[in-house]
Amino acid sequence: MKMKRVLMMVLIAFLAVPAASVMVRSRDRDKVPAKDQWDLSDLYKTDQAWSQAKDSLVKSLPELDQYKGELGSSAKTLKACLDLEYHLFQQYLRLSAYASQKSDMDMRNAKALEMRQSLGPIGAKLQAAGAWINPEILRIPQETIQAFYRQAPDLEKVYGPVIKDIQRMKPHTLSPEGERIVADAGRMSGSPESVYSVFSDADIPRSKVTLSDGKTVTLDAAAYTKYRAVTNRKDRQAVFQAFFGNLNKFRGTFGSLLNAEVNKDEFYAEARGYKSDVSPALAAALDENNIPVEVYTNLLKNVHQYLPVLHRYLKLRARIMGVKQLRYSDLYAPIFKDVDVKYTVPEAKKLVLKALAPLGKDYVDTLAKGYDSRWVDFYPTPGKHSGAYENAAYGVHPYMLLNFNGSYEDVSTLAHESGHAMHSHYSDTAQPFPTSMYKIFVAEVASTLNENLLMHYMLNHTHDDGMKLFLLGTYVDNLRTTLFRQAQFAEFELRIHQMVENGQALTGDNLNKVYAGILNKYYGVDQGICSVNPVCDAEWAYIPHFYYDFYVYSYATSITASTALARMIEEGRPGAVKHYRKFLTLGDSLPPVDELKAAGVDMTTDQPFKITMKAMNEAMDQMEAILNRMDKKAGK
Repeated sequence: MKMKRVLMMVLIAFLAVPAASVMVRSRDRDKVPAKDQWDLSDLYKTDQAWSQAKDSLVKSLPELDQYKGELGSSAKTLKACLDLEYHLFQQYLRLSAYASQKSDMDMRNAKALEMRQSLGPIGAKLQAAGAWINPEILRIPQETIQAFYRQAPDLEKVYGPVIKDIQRMKPHTLSPEGERIVADAGRMSGSPESVYSVFSDADIPRSKVTLSDGKTVTLDAAAYTKYRAVTNRKDRQAVFQAFFGNLNKFRGTFGSLLNAEVNKDEFYAEARGYKSDVSPALAAALDENNIPVEVYTNLLKNVHQYLPVLHRYLKLRARIMGVKQLRYSDLYAPIFKDVDVKYTVPEAKKLVLKALAPLGKDYVDTLAKGYDSRWVDFYPTPGKHSGAYENAAYGVHPYMLLNFNGSYEDVSTLAHESGHAMHSHYSDTAQPFPTSMYKIFVAEVASTLNENLLMHYMLNHTHDDGMKLFLLGTYVDNLRTTLFRQAQFAEFELRIHQMVENGQALTGDNLNKVYAGILNKYYGVDQGICSVNPVCDAEWAYIPHFYYDFYVYSYATSITASTALARMIEEGRPGAVKHYRKFLTLGDSLPPVDELKAAGVDMTTDQPFKITMKAMNEAMDQMEAILNRMDKKAGK
């Protein structure tokens, strides 16, 4: 079941290729040293070798049919079928890693884009070719499965967790014919997200805004991200007005696309017989990863309870910015103007490796070797994919994409993606391929824990109040965006699914109304804490994650888990590092909630959230103490 879900996410990625974003400080790729670029030859030596591997995969798909109707005949047959299925899946992911990363290096490269898109139909065929396997496994009596394990210990060692998960999903697994239909529907189910991506990234008419310096800017997504952070407050207001005002003009189209996406989720939930007083679609999405619905609802409950902590930060931000009332358009502006520290790539590597020393010499040495072995594509170049990510290639090594421009944020991003890379490395090293791919619920734990360790290292190695304020402000603002903002999105996502389940229409106007209500609550609009321009009610149309089927909540739960774990490590709790390192090796061998329990946190309780709120308040205490000290020195 996990394989099917991962494959679906890969298919969605191929259906929607994001627009390239040329960074302000980009350099020609041939001017970037080879050591700071990916070496894709570790995956395939040449494009021709990739093509041959792709053709071989396609030719091998019918081989699965030889096992149809025979899985219960012997342990040898069952293992041979699963070996073939996962071998094909592993080869597909390797093909996709090469094609997608080659395209991301320069998204103007038509050949690379064609390679990437050619895998979409193949992935759908792979999913359909194995659609009969899970239903057939479910027809094998449990006593027969246990006998197979005794006859073939490797079957249980490699596939025990997989088979257990298949059996867990039995109430929601269809007949082979039904599974084939659902698999075939995958060729259409990505359409809302695909159309959304093309429309929002390429086809929508762009608004323009003239800034106070007389410069006129065309606001695509990359320009919006850049200019929403300008220092001039009136310019920020104008950018928000133009960008979200433009989205609002097309709220009918965006609403229709999101309505189609939500109805797709409802179709799958209904087809598989999910029921829930909260939301059948939510139950279906979480059940894929073996997550109780209560984890999601507890997150929202805790966020509502601790909104005063967010409001405290908003008031503190207003104080630092010197404004009476914060505006929604002020949230991305730099608040510490006097801190302008720049780092080179070698300096960033050195800082990250020093900060992660508490995780052990083996961890640091392995990561350092990865940096030297071209795991990272560091610099922005023309046509390169914007942002940052990590992509694991089982049996090869992780790959990290960065767009490094020398800011502390870039250093923190290196630490973040390195967390993903080391999680993948240790999981891939310890686990066979079928249980190597950790679930999304734990995916952001290792990355955000690394950010936390970096921030604490920096705080412990500076005596400058301005730098400390910058670091603390960055830390607290990250909690605002990763915890509260993602929970805000998670609440909206749940609400719109509940609307469809209750027979309500998702029109652009209705979506604006729901989103406005959530903004009001989170940002204390009625309390006068923050003012929100009504055009921002259409911000939902800017968020692509609403097409990823209850994905965003995991950012919020992960950062509470990682904050609790980082605190244990920093305090030197006995066994904290050992338990965390064990967690990194578990892959998908246990339910994700149990994996985090093994690391030392229980996500079915409120404790990780409370620890995170305590950490956020303590950081704000330090910020206020520094500000008071500065004000006293200035005679205020």
